[in-house]
Amino acid sequence: MSVTSVDKDFDSLTLTLVADFAAPVEKVWQLWADPRRLERWWGPPTYPATIEKHDLTPGGEVTYFMTGPDGDKPRGWWRVTSVAPPTSLEFTDGFADPDGTPSATMPVSTVSVRLTRHGNGTRMEIRSAFDSREQMDQLVTMGMEEGLKEAVGQMDALLAG
Repeated sequence: MSVTSVDKDFDSLTLTLVADFAAPVEKVWQLWADPRRLERWWGPPTYPATIEKHDLTPGGEVTYFMTGPDGDKPRGWWRVTSVAPPTSLEFTDGFADPDGTPSATMPVSTVSVRLTRHGNGTRMEIRSAFDSREQMDQLVTMGMEEGLKEAVGQMDALLAG
């Protein structure tokens, strides 16, 4: 598996995943930039994603749903704040109601993705920042750490293909 570390920092209200890949930065970037490739890894294996809208420009949005093993379809959204292909992406990440409306009751996080050359490949850092300890606790309890590790763990096979 490519995930080398996951750090939960409750003082700075961040969860940071680091993964190393034996692929160039540009190839790893395509797993974010191409909606068909993104949906092949964004959800954990038991909750594959379907990307409905994919606009990686500042002010753009990504909308998606995941299909669970029992047929449930949790929805999510991103609001892109910054993008500098092929090395960085920042967005606000949230949950959506069944009709796609952003949920007013679920936490929102700010996500920063950085891709850098590392050895003969790429290091990817995904840092999620939360507004409060309660929001971070809620998402960690819901399985955010495990889900993110499982999702990113699928990237190696896509990069090898």
